[in-house]
Amino acid sequence: MDSKNGNLYLIPTTLGDNEPLEVLPLSVKKRIEELDFFIVENEKSARRFIKQIAPRKSQPSLTLFKLDKYADQLEVRTYLDVCLQGISIGLLSEAGVPAIADPGAEIVKLAHEKGIKVIPLVGPSSIVLAMMASGFNGQNFAFNGYLPISTSERKVAIKYLERLSKEKNQSQIFIETPYRNEKMLADLKSTLTPTAKLCIACDITLQTEYIRTLEIKDWKKEHPNLHKRPTIFIIHKE
Repeated sequence: MDSKNGNLYLIPTTLGDNEPLEVLPLSVKKRIEELDFFIVENEKSARRFIKQIAPRKSQPSLTLFKLDKYADQLEVRTYLDVCLQGISIGLLSEAGVPAIADPGAEIVKLAHEKGIKVIPLVGPSSIVLAMMASGFNGQNFAFNGYLPISTSERKVAIKYLERLSKEKNQSQIFIETPYRNEKMLADLKSTLTPTAKLCIACDITLQTEYIRTLEIKDWKKEHPNLHKRPTIFIIHKE
C-alpha cells in the first residue's frame, strides 16, 4: 500500500430526514469539510446532505462521480485515479453506511486492488441497529437482501429462512421495497409457523421509529402501518 496515495473514506449518511449530527459523529462532518471529491449514488441528494452537515463548504469546489445502475463500468474504474495522485476521496452512501446493501462495495473492492487505503467512518446501519434491537442471536446472523417478488417463490424463501434459522440458530435478516412491505408482512404471517419469531424494525433513528419482536401467532393480531416506510425484517426460529 503506497503511503503517497490518497485514502478512500467510507462516509455514512442519515437513514432519513433528521439532523445529521443527531446520528453521526463530529468526525464525519470534519472529514466531509476536508474532501472535495466524492463518489455518490445520487448527485442531488448528496449535495443536499453535504450542505446540511457542512453548510460553509463551497459547493462549486465539489467533484462528484456518479455510481448507480446506469454507470459505465469502465468509467467507474477510473473514479479512484485521484487517489493515485495523492488526493483522498469519499464514498457517500445514499442512506446508512456505504457498501452494506449498497452499490459502493465495488468501489471498495477496486481500492484494495489498487493498494488504496480504505477508512470506514462510524455511522448508522439499519441492519445492525435492527439486529441490536431484535433480542435475537447477535452471535450468528445473516443478511439476505431482497426475497423474490413472486408470491410462490417468496413463500418458499421464507420457509427456507425459517428452517435455516432453526438449524443454525441463526437470525435471518432481509428487506423489501417499501411499497411492498404490507404484502411481505401478510406473507410472513401466513407462511411462518405460529411460534417463529419476527422482528419488524421500521423508520430506524427517526421520530416515527417502530421496532417490535413477537411470535407469528401474536403478529396475526397486530397490523402496523409499514406502507412506504423503510423496514428491516428478521426471522428467528428456536
